[in-house]
Amino acid sequence: MIRIIKKKVEVSALSQHIRMSAHKVRRVIDQIRGRSYEETLMILELMPYRACYPILKLVYSAAANGIHNLGFNEGSLFIVKAEVNEGPTAEKSKSSNSRLEDGVI
Repeated sequence: MIRIIKKKVEVSALSQHIRMSAHKVRRVIDQIRGRSYEETLMILELMPYRACYPILKLVYSAAANGIHNLGFNEGSLFIVKAEVNEGPTAEKSKSSNSRLEDGVI
């Protein structure tokens, strides 16, 4: 969740079910927390991590919410709160040919 604030009015955007490790995403989120919107965009575009693209989309979405719905200016937006939580883990299924792999025919 990314929150952008201007004079105690918060704009938020939420992204769920990103198939990526929370640890890898936190590494990027920690770099942008507390920075301005424009500085955040520059950082995310130049970082070499795969987690940057979904975060960049989320920051764009939160800024678009603030600009369109509340009439904010891009220069006055800051990332105030950004958090990453672990989602559901995928279960690994066993193949139907498991008997053949075990040697049972």
